[in-house]
Amino acid sequence: MNAKVETLEKSMVKLTIEVDAERFEEGMKHAYNKNKSKITVPGFRKGKVPRQLIEKTYGSEVFYEDAVNYIIPEAYDKAVEENNLEVVSRPDVDVQQVEKGKPMIFTAEVAVKPEVTLGEYKELEVSKVELEVTEEDINADIEKVREQNSRLINVTDRAVQDDDQVVIDFEGFVDGEAFEGGKGENYSLTIGSHSFIDTFEEQLVGKNIGEEVEVNVTFPEEYQQEDLQGKPALFKVKINEIKYKELPEVDDEFVKDVSEFDTLDEYKEDIKAKLLEQKEKTAKGQKQEEVLEKAIENASMEIAEPMIELQAENMTHEFAQRMQYQGLSLEQYFAFTGQNMATLKDNMKTEAEKRIKSRLVLEAIAKSEDIQVSDEDLKAELEKMASMYNMEYDKLADTMGNEEKESIRDDIKNQKALDLIVEQAKEV
Repeated sequence: MNAKVETLEKSMVKLTIEVDAERFEEGMKHAYNKNKSKITVPGFRKGKVPRQLIEKTYGSEVFYEDAVNYIIPEAYDKAVEENNLEVVSRPDVDVQQVEKGKPMIFTAEVAVKPEVTLGEYKELEVSKVELEVTEEDINADIEKVREQNSRLINVTDRAVQDDDQVVIDFEGFVDGEAFEGGKGENYSLTIGSHSFIDTFEEQLVGKNIGEEVEVNVTFPEEYQQEDLQGKPALFKVKINEIKYKELPEVDDEFVKDVSEFDTLDEYKEDIKAKLLEQKEKTAKGQKQEEVLEKAIENASMEIAEPMIELQAENMTHEFAQRMQYQGLSLEQYFAFTGQNMATLKDNMKTEAEKRIKSRLVLEAIAKSEDIQVSDEDLKAELEKMASMYNMEYDKLADTMGNEEKESIRDDIKNQKALDLIVEQAKEV
């Protein structure tokens, strides 16, 4: 096998890989064995037709696709390894020559890890954050706890108001026809939550239990169901129940119910301390982000689009998994938000590029500063993970392969690089 590497623009390379005729013949044999039981030739039972006869009857091309698919992955991996390429995208493969008895030739265009030229990253100026917890902050926190400890009271003597929770039956129609996913029964909806599209919720205000309401709305232009995008719709809604939240009074009894304290003053002091800790943590995160953004601005690198696309795909997959853990499918998420897969991926691409640049710059700083990760550093991180997952350290360490541990080492190294530039930053 021979492989030629051609450097393209924006950290892309083109591999031209030639696989000798003998190896291609192995692929043809594999393709024959894979497909012989599916091919029929008069006078022969399935699976017993000689390969030569199949090629004579149907042409040797009948095996090319499977032969190519058998050969390419191994040849591509070998070419990448032999040329020490740090590949960061899926390859775009194009078969150039495939013919029985001749070498097989294919190309693979792929993104590789870009070179980073660092600019200034030491003593960067960042904004100083004043840490203060106000009475309004404390009261807002108490209001959240009141909400959490509220109870729903059924209403029978008035119409729907803002912030009420209503239980409704509904069915949606577009152009007089009911559409898929537009029907629900005994659905709980909080008025003012903007869970439903357009002005759906507002049109229920002032309506009474048992009342049947016609609600007119317009679907967003980028709604996930293409056949509904931008279309006016009529929803027939019946109001089954009206409920409102009853909030507890804020007094010493309330404090005893929701905390380990006996008085409101003690409770407020505890909230103040916790809010200050949160603000300090937030300020630290903001400082890290600002320093890293400036280090990225001062650096230069060329990131290939396929690298960003792969990162965005991975992030989209992770997002879908998080939604599943919360009991939502992507389809349901799109229905609630009015987004679709295209807009989600576009949003992910922006964040994907930011993540890539952050990682590349921190890796370059770690290399420039010769930052090392000791076995003790790795052990400490694994102990944290073991505690988080409620596992024994030895068991977690044994289940991890060397590749996973190296990935964790890289994360630790990048964190050390970030800590270094944050410590050296100047607040102004």
